[in-house]
Amino acid sequence: MIRRSAFALALALAAALAVPAFALDRTFATEKAKIRVETVAQGLDHPWGLAFLPDGNFLVTGRPGFLRIVTPEGKIGDAIYGVPQVDARGQGGLLDVALDPDFAENRLIYLSYAEKGENGKNGTAVARGRLTESLSPQLRNVEVIFRQQPKLPSTLHFGSRLVFDREGHLFIALGERSKSEFRGQAQDLSSHLGKIIRIWPDGTVPADNPFVNKEGALPEIWSWGHRNQQGAALHPETGKLWTSEHGPRGGDEVNIPEPGKNYGWPVVTYGTEYSGLPVGEGESAAPGMEEPVHYWVPSIGPSGMAFYTGDVIPEWKGSLFVGGLARPGLYRLSLDGGKVTGDEPMLKDLGLRIRDVRQGPDGALYLLTDEEDGQLLRIVKAE
Repeated sequence: MIRRSAFALALALAAALAVPAFALDRTFATEKAKIRVETVAQGLDHPWGLAFLPDGNFLVTGRPGFLRIVTPEGKIGDAIYGVPQVDARGQGGLLDVALDPDFAENRLIYLSYAEKGENGKNGTAVARGRLTESLSPQLRNVEVIFRQQPKLPSTLHFGSRLVFDREGHLFIALGERSKSEFRGQAQDLSSHLGKIIRIWPDGTVPADNPFVNKEGALPEIWSWGHRNQQGAALHPETGKLWTSEHGPRGGDEVNIPEPGKNYGWPVVTYGTEYSGLPVGEGESAAPGMEEPVHYWVPSIGPSGMAFYTGDVIPEWKGSLFVGGLARPGLYRLSLDGGKVTGDEPMLKDLGLRIRDVRQGPDGALYLLTDEEDGQLLRIVKAE
C-alpha cells in the first residue's frame, strides 16, 4: 500500500475545500458601450445549454448528464429526474435545451444529447418530455423524436443546437463526427452527418423540406456540407436561421443555411488540417457550394450565438454575438442585412470559454462558461 505524505494529504484536503472560481462583477469598455459582467450562479459542471422559464428561473444543461433549474439569486437545484441516459465521453453528453413554443400550455422541453449505441458507437439524438411543476420537478413522458444515423465510434463533433422557427419547425444543427474516415458523409444525403435537420416537434417531416421527394436522400435534411455546428439562432427580422460551425485549423464559419444548399465541408474550407496539410481540394470555394457570410482564421472555436434586440444595451441592437472556445471570449458581429461588417472580440482577458449565449427576457445578455466550475453570467450596461 502506498502511503501519502502529510503534505500530499493537505493538498488534497485543500483542493476538496477550495472556493469555486471567483464570482465576477467587473466593468469593461467595448467599442459601443461600457458594460458590467456579473455572475448569476457558479458551480455548474460544464454547462452547455440555457433556456428561460416563464417563472423567471433558468433551465441549464450540464454535459455530464444533469438538467437543473437555477434561480435568479444563483441557487442551483438538484438534478431533474427523467433525463435520457447520455454518453458523456469526449465532447458528448447532455447538450442543448429548448422550450416548446407552447411551453406555457404543454410544459414540453427538448434536449439534444449524445446517445449510446452498440459496440462503443453513439450519435446525436433529440428527446422531448414534460417538465412537471413541483418543488422537485421531473421530466415525464420522455420520447426520442430524432436519432442521427448512422451511429459511429467517435466522441467528437455532435453539433447539437436546437432552434424553433416562427412556424413551429424544429431545426437541429449537427456535426459530422470528425474522423477522416467518415466525415465525408457530410456530402452524402443518405446520412445525417454534417447536416441541418428540420422536423416538426413530434419528429415528423414537413412536406416542404427540400429532399422529401429525392430518391436516396433523407427527407428531414434541410442543408448539408457542414462540419461541427454548435451555434444557431433566428434572425429577429427575417426569421431565417443563422448558424456557426467549427472549422479545422482555421475556417470557422457563420452561415445562413438555405433549403437544399451545400456548404462545402469537407471539399472546401478556409481552414487546413491540424497538420497544416490542405483539406479536400485545398480550395475555399467551388461551384455549387455556398460560401460563409463570415469566417475566422485562426479559429475562435465558435459555440452558442444570439442576436441582440434588447433595450438594456441599446448600442448593441442588431448585433450578433458568438461565444468563443478555442480563443476564449465573446465576439460581437456588426451586421448590414445578411452581411457581416465588423467583428469585435471582448472579455478576452477573462480567459473563459463561452459555451452558450442568449438574450434574456429582461434584455440582458447571458453566457454559460464551459468549465468544471462553470458560471452563468449576465451582461448589462454599466452605470
